[in-house]
Amino acid sequence: MSADKVLVTGVSGFVGSAVARALLARGFAVTALVRASSPRTNLDGLPFDIAVGDMTDQASVEAAARGARYLFHVAADYRIWARDPEEIVRANREGTGAVMRAAKAAGVERIVYTSSVATLGVAPGADKNAPADETHPLTPETGVGAYKRSKVIAERLVEKMVTEEGLPAVIVNPSTPIGPRDVKPTPTGRIIVEAATGKAPAFVDTGLNLAHVDDVAEGHLLALDKGRIGERYILGGQDVTLRQMFADIAGLAGRKPPTVELPRGPLYPLAHIFEAVAQITGKEPQLTVDALNMSKRRMFFTSAKAESELGYRARPYQDAIADAMTWFREHGYI
Repeated sequence: MSADKVLVTGVSGFVGSAVARALLARGFAVTALVRASSPRTNLDGLPFDIAVGDMTDQASVEAAARGARYLFHVAADYRIWARDPEEIVRANREGTGAVMRAAKAAGVERIVYTSSVATLGVAPGADKNAPADETHPLTPETGVGAYKRSKVIAERLVEKMVTEEGLPAVIVNPSTPIGPRDVKPTPTGRIIVEAATGKAPAFVDTGLNLAHVDDVAEGHLLALDKGRIGERYILGGQDVTLRQMFADIAGLAGRKPPTVELPRGPLYPLAHIFEAVAQITGKEPQLTVDALNMSKRRMFFTSAKAESELGYRARPYQDAIADAMTWFREHGYI
């Protein structure tokens, strides 16, 4: 009996590669949709079938999806800054639409769509630092920055297709995944590298929900098994202040933790300067206005729904930091 075919987008990326590895471990036949220009580091030595294509090219996705029973759409343009912010919005809106339409045309039985906690907020009137759940989705107008706005738009598109067209999709909302194989690295991976190498001497008062990327990947498979069509599930770990995260990293790196807490106000002019330079150089700025605005609210979340309905579990965030640092050290980042 042949293994069920699963198409995964974004396999060359951080979360996508973890999802694909988890599927291989489960015995699925995984087809990896990758762009011709995508790095193949996370694919090396693994028995993927490679399909060259792009999430915004419906024809290439449809060709890759033929014969697939399931599809995981993990690919996204994950940037906090771009010279043209609308590039991020277009990529995530049009890419998600193309992949969902291709999955329908190919007769895929079940889809797991990777959204983000960036699409979620707290209840009106609640403490802005309270852990958010799945019940208060943002609107495109309330999402801070192009990335958040793009993910809100894409998630609403998937929900509309579920309701109006019978799209068999389950939505998962990872919080802040960290861990091994963060090749690029992601914005949070860069924070870990900079903190471990002493390049983050200060911090602002904010917080994150940190989860091991392999737990997030396992949550994707649980959503395939047990998730309800049209529902969203937060796949998170533990809430951690940036101060505590830096202290944990410093302890593992054998450094003294930073103790200087910076007020946001004076950082805005600096962010504007960094962005102006980035417009000239094309290199992502170290600090952006959107990042400062996002930091005003601690990005705390609860995975209680996924734990209850899917059986999702997350290991301690300290283990995820340790695994990330080990991988970064072994690969020359630290």
